Amino acid sequence: MGGISYYDLRHVTGEITHIDIDNGVVESAGTSFFNKAVLRVLTGTGWGVLQIDNYTPCSGTRFDELLGRAARLAGITRENVVLGDAPRGVLAVPPLKEDPRDVTIEEKSALLAGIERSAVHPSVVNRRANYIERIEQVRFSDSSGNEYGYEMSRSGFNVLAVASRNGNVQMGYEREHSIHGLNLRHQQDTGKKAADIAVALLDAGAAKGGKMRAVLDPELAGVFAHEAVGHASEGDLIHEGNSVLKGRNGERIGDGNLTIVDDPGLHEFGFDPVDAEGVAVSRTEIIRKGVINAFLHNRESLAAVGDGVAGHARAMPGEPPLVRMSNTFIESGDATVEEIFAECKDGIFLKGSRGGQVDPGRGIFQFNAEYGYLVKGGECTAMVRDVSLSGEILMTLHGIILCGNDRAMSPGYCGKGGQNVPVSDGAPHILLADAVVGGSGVD
Repeated sequence: MGGISYYDLRHVTGEITHIDIDNGVVESAGTSFFNKAVLRVLTGTGWGVLQIDNYTPCSGTRFDELLGRAARLAGITRENVVLGDAPRGVLAVPPLKEDPRDVTIEEKSALLAGIERSAVHPSVVNRRANYIERIEQVRFSDSSGNEYGYEMSRSGFNVLAVASRNGNVQMGYEREHSIHGLNLRHQQDTGKKAADIAVALLDAGAAKGGKMRAVLDPELAGVFAHEAVGHASEGDLIHEGNSVLKGRNGERIGDGNLTIVDDPGLHEFGFDPVDAEGVAVSRTEIIRKGVINAFLHNRESLAAVGDGVAGHARAMPGEPPLVRMSNTFIESGDATVEEIFAECKDGIFLKGSRGGQVDPGRGIFQFNAEYGYLVKGGECTAMVRDVSLSGEILMTLHGIILCGNDRAMSPGYCGKGGQNVPVSDGAPHILLADAVVGGSGVD
C-alpha cells in the first residue's frame, strides 16, 4: 500500500482466572476471556496505531482497509521514525509442570484457602490472599514476512497478614509467581511466614537513620537493580534525555565485581520467547564488571541511540510495544554470605521491599525495606522496622563492594506508560559501603 514502509500485527487471545479470599471468605472467583490486537503502520509521517477488540484474522480487501485506517492515524504524529535492524528467532516456551487449566476453580480456591488459613495467629487481625492465572496465545506477523506464534501461562498468588497490638499495626506480605504452571500446592508455609513477620514486627524497634554499611538481601538488591539501573538503561529514556546514564557508555561507574543484566530468555517470571516487535531476545549486560556496556532497546530507540541491542520491546495485549525490562539482576559474585556479614562488621541488614520511588533523570532513589536487623560484629542482632534506603544511583553503584554467590529472583509486575508487564528482578546478597539509611529511631 502506498506510503507504508512497514507494518506489524500482534494478536493476543486468552483467559484470566482470579480468586480473592478475605478472612476465610471467598469474595470473588471466576474466569474471563479476551481477544485483542494492535496494528502498527509506519509511514513518512510516523506511526499509526490501530487497537482492535475481538479481532478476527483477515486478509485481502478487509486487511487493506485496516492498514488504510492505521495509515491515516499516522498523519497525526508527524514524526520521522527510523527502525534499527533486528535479529529474528523464537525461543521454546518451557513446558508446564501442571497445566492450571486441568485444575478446577473449586480446587484452586481450596488450595488458596489453605494458604490464607495458615496465616491465622492470635495477633493477626486481617488476612487476605489472591490468585491470578493468565494464559495467552500470541500471534505476530509483519510486512517483512516475519511470523511467529506461542502460548504462555503465568500464575501466582499473594498472601497478606496484618497484626495489631495496642494501636501498633504491622504487615507481612509474601508472593509466589511462576511460568511453570500451577504453584498453589504445598505452599501453606507461605501464609505462616507472612503472619510470623507481621507479628515479629510488633516487637521490632524503630531503626536509627544515618550513613552506614548495609547488607541488602536478594529481594531489595534486585529492586535496586530494576528500579535504579534497569529503568535508567531503557533506550527511550536515554533518547529523551531522562536518564542519568545517557552519554556514559564505556564509563566505569562501579567496582569490577559488579555486573547487572537484563535477560528476557531466562526462565523466570519475566520470560518472553520473542519480543513484541518480533525481535529475538538475548542477554544484555547493562553494566559489565563495573563499566556501562549496553542499553535496552526496541527497534526505534536502537536506531536513535545505539549502544545496545533491540529485543526489549514488550506490550500488554492490544497495546503498542514499549522499551521494557524482563528479568533484571545483579550477577553473582564470589563472596559467601558469611564473608559479607563479616566485612560489614557494624551496620544494618535490610530485607524485602515495600516499594519506593526513583527518578532516573536526576539519578536519585528511595526504597522502603520490609524490615531489617542491626549488625554488630558481623552478626545480626535486633530486628528493626520503618527502615529505608536512599541515595544517588551512581554513588550507590560505586558503593557496592561485595557481591555474594547466592543470586535469587523475585517475581512481580512493572508499570510504564499505563501498561503492566510481568518481570523478575534479583541479586545475591550485596554489601554497600556508606549506605544512606532512613529510620524514625532516635538516640
